[in-house]
Amino acid sequence: MHGAVPLLHDYLAHSAGRLGEKVALVCGTQRVTYGELEARANAIAHHLTAAGVARGDRVMIFADNTVETVVSFWGALKANAVVSIVNPLTKSDKLDYLLNDCLPAALITDKHLHSVFSEPARNCPSLRRVIVSGPIDDDELAGLPHAVRWDRAVAGGYSKAPARRCIDIDLAAIIYTSGSTGEPKGVMLTHRNMITACTSIASYLELGEDEVILNVLPLAFDYGLYQMIMAFRTGARLVLERSFAFPAQILGVIKQEKVTGFPGVPTIFASLSELKSLKSHDFSSIRYVTNTAAALPLKHILMLQDLFPGARVYSMYGLTECKRCTYLPPEDLERKPLSVGIAIPNTEMWIVDEDDRPVGPDVVGQLVIRGATVMKGYWGKPEATARKLKPGPLPGEQVLYT
Repeated sequence: MHGAVPLLHDYLAHSAGRLGEKVALVCGTQRVTYGELEARANAIAHHLTAAGVARGDRVMIFADNTVETVVSFWGALKANAVVSIVNPLTKSDKLDYLLNDCLPAALITDKHLHSVFSEPARNCPSLRRVIVSGPIDDDELAGLPHAVRWDRAVAGGYSKAPARRCIDIDLAAIIYTSGSTGEPKGVMLTHRNMITACTSIASYLELGEDEVILNVLPLAFDYGLYQMIMAFRTGARLVLERSFAFPAQILGVIKQEKVTGFPGVPTIFASLSELKSLKSHDFSSIRYVTNTAAALPLKHILMLQDLFPGARVYSMYGLTECKRCTYLPPEDLERKPLSVGIAIPNTEMWIVDEDDRPVGPDVVGQLVIRGATVMKGYWGKPEATARKLKPGPLPGEQVLYT
């Protein structure tokens, strides 16, 4: 790590320094080592810096789960910027809103999304660089503000990142909520927030560098993003898929890559349960399965325990605003399937009533989260922030009301 106080992107640099020749990322037919990822991320970082991206500027990534997205995430952090990954299924009008909300200095995207991002990009006054991967025509590229092709942005060999300007209380990421109940809100997370969350989750999952973690979740979804971050934190291998749309194909990947970690959500496990060929697959490599977003039905718990007999199944609960706050130890899952579990390491929580008074067992109330994973607030929305972050037990601190 870099000095006494690490930043999030030190995870990649540290693993590349120890395990440069090890395959860090498998994405389709591409296999990329830690050393290659580090070099490409450094190149992107230098390119962004040369384009005028500075400490605290935002870099928006609008792309699928690809090698380019992974490289861009780490490269933006190395450029001292704040990363915001946007779901590639986002429509043009919503993308326009997001661009003009966080006003990024750079947009990194892919040619196949051109019809979605081209007009919003032209309407965004803050963009100083647009980087496009994939085979884009000269005329299409010329129609975008300050645009270059991906190959140009990663050209040149760089053994080091640009000069380090951030400290750990600076923002690392803005992760947008879905906006299902109104306009999307940008959750502001610092390097310290994200490092604390990774350290806590990795500790109870007991992650090591021999892990092979399957990620079928969008990198724009914090649950998917943290799979990538935690894999590179420990020097593990990440197997990155675009989705779980073709379950039979994914099951083949599990066997081929000897996957040890399988994070999912109830809809994924429901699709899995409907496959008739499950018993013909070898899942002996799976060491742990994690679930979040909603409680697992008991029938799915039993299915997972039967399908992955050597695996520990973790049910977890959290919000983007604090990443993760609870997990249910595997030994308690069958006995308390609807429980959100216990607080993750280095997090404190309690339940209050409408008058903000702590309540006892079996009383309905509001969950309050205290710890270093709690967000700094919503980007550009002080009133919404004030409704979620309130004074905590210690003078000057803020706790999250869920």
